[in-house]
Amino acid sequence: MAAETGDSPIDPNKIAYVYMQVADHIAARIASGDLSPGARLPGERDLGTEYGVAYLTARRAVRELRERGLVVTLPAKGTFVAYPEADEPAGDGDEA
Repeated sequence: MAAETGDSPIDPNKIAYVYMQVADHIAARIASGDLSPGARLPGERDLGTEYGVAYLTARRAVRELRERGLVVTLPAKGTFVAYPEADEPAGDGDEA
């Protein structure tokens, strides 16, 4: 994620919720391929440290990513980048 707390992409003066900024940054990393499907995200406390935010803010960001379908959380295992849902090609339906 961010190399140092001072390097954080989070701008507390921006007119946006901080958790949304964290979620958007992680979502952008997923979209760019920097975080590939199946990659494990750091724990919420570690995310908070990396982004310079409270761990509850990181928790809310992870919840936002789950709601977007970008990550899945397995209790006692961690949070992982979701695999994209396979789109069925047109015409592969119930053909007789």
